[in-house]
Amino acid sequence: MTAGRGLVHSELPEQESGVMEGFQLWLNLPGRDKMCTPSYRDIQSDDIPEVRFPDGLVVRVIAGVFSDQLGAVHRSAEAFPTQALYLDLNFPASGGVLELPLPAQHHALVYVYRGCLRVGADTLAAPLMGILAQDGAAVRLEGLACGEGSSEPCRALLIAGQPLQEPIAQYGPFVMNTRSELMQAVEDFQSGRLG
Repeated sequence: MTAGRGLVHSELPEQESGVMEGFQLWLNLPGRDKMCTPSYRDIQSDDIPEVRFPDGLVVRVIAGVFSDQLGAVHRSAEAFPTQALYLDLNFPASGGVLELPLPAQHHALVYVYRGCLRVGADTLAAPLMGILAQDGAAVRLEGLACGEGSSEPCRALLIAGQPLQEPIAQYGPFVMNTRSELMQAVEDFQSGRLG
């Protein structure tokens, strides 16, 4: 979803049984695009490309490009200057290793939501997030069993992108570049000019 100049929405999951895991990631638009026409696209799980490795590791490419695979969410570099990378990493219960080069100018994090993950010399157990170094070197990620007799596979999100280097003014769901733009957005919402 691109909120642009305003999109009123409701998020009501329709799942009635079992465990549902959901993650919401907000990307800041460049100032020139903040008032673009809003848009929404429903992406089904089957529409998310996967890269499969011989050791059983499966990388779901939600956004960006990984191993020459274009993600489900993609835009031109001009329209998407953050060059966002959003990967869902599914390590097999037996482990698995992923070495991933990340540009030095990108900020990156890994969020472990099941099992354990070794990141370099550190081990992260779910639910835990780690900020990755910005040194341009490849990051080494290794799925692990969390404890004696554990067979739970590791699942983690890797998210990276280039900062926009623009100021941020934020209030609730409103994100603009200046306080005056923010106040105008709130006023537009309160007067019914959004959505």
